[in-house]
Amino acid sequence: MMLYLMDIWDSVRGFMASGGDVLWLVAAVLFLMWVLMLERYWYLNWISPKQHKAIIAAWDAREETTSWYAHRIREAWMSQAKQDLNARMLIIKTLVAICPMIGLLGTVTGMISVFDVMAVQGTSNARLMAAGISMATMPTMAGMVAALSGVFFSTRLDAKMKISLEKLKDSMPHH
Repeated sequence: MMLYLMDIWDSVRGFMASGGDVLWLVAAVLFLMWVLMLERYWYLNWISPKQHKAIIAAWDAREETTSWYAHRIREAWMSQAKQDLNARMLIIKTLVAICPMIGLLGTVTGMISVFDVMAVQGTSNARLMAAGISMATMPTMAGMVAALSGVFFSTRLDAKMKISLEKLKDSMPHH
């Protein structure tokens, strides 16, 4: 098992080395994005249902639910629930949008290294040029893959949050 983990680590290190330092930035953004998305999934599945039950219980415990004042209380509770659900979603969506840009930064830095090799060595050193081109394409690919995973899961997260809010709204009838 330990040997297998070391092989994986060597593969990751080799991939990161072939893509240059920008890949580490993509990895850091990807890690932060996934930590935040997993936190939101945890909140949505374990914390939010308890909070929504408490809000529904408080609403059901009210004797009067039809007045203007009662409707404002309901709106305030709904607004707070929505705000709690949507916490950190803007950061997640920003990180998703940044991933391809960081990948493009890797493309630019990789191409600069190719041009440096061409300026110093000429176009005859194909091995050095290939390393620079690899350094240019790897971060772009990594940034796109990171963004695609983030788009898919953040969209699903958004949809689940909307469904959760609708269920809460339906559980608090206003007459």
